[in-house]
Amino acid sequence: MIRPLLFAALVALPALAGAQTAPAAADGAASGTPPQRVRSVTLGVGQKCPQSSDTEIVICSTLDQPYRIPKQFRDSGPIPAQNQAWGNRAATVDQVSRVAGGLPDTCSPVGSGGQSGCALATNKQWAAERRAQRDAESTVP
Repeated sequence: MIRPLLFAALVALPALAGAQTAPAAADGAASGTPPQRVRSVTLGVGQKCPQSSDTEIVICSTLDQPYRIPKQFRDSGPIPAQNQAWGNRAATVDQVSRVAGGLPDTCSPVGSGGQSGCALATNKQWAAERRAQRDAESTVP
């Protein structure tokens, strides 16, 4: 008794599935083939999204700022010590200890080798000033 009902349900199942997809094809939808290309376009301010065609889908998105880091967080100055990695804090403590101890190449008035790093420190300061001047000139239109 259950076998004939099961057989009838299995035979009718493909017919029901075909009946569900038939109205979609009658509405003028695509033939069921997927698009050949999906293109993602990032637009700048004032740009228009290109038109899609039958063979491709165009997905447009806009960016107010081209950088991922929000403007208020960029170049905010030196990072406080409590927000730095322990390796950076250890390197800072090491450098301060070198200068305080008057080790060579530290430009310190304390100790016998402290004066050897003064020329190096002067050259680094001069290079940093030149770099800042070059950056300031390149940002001015």
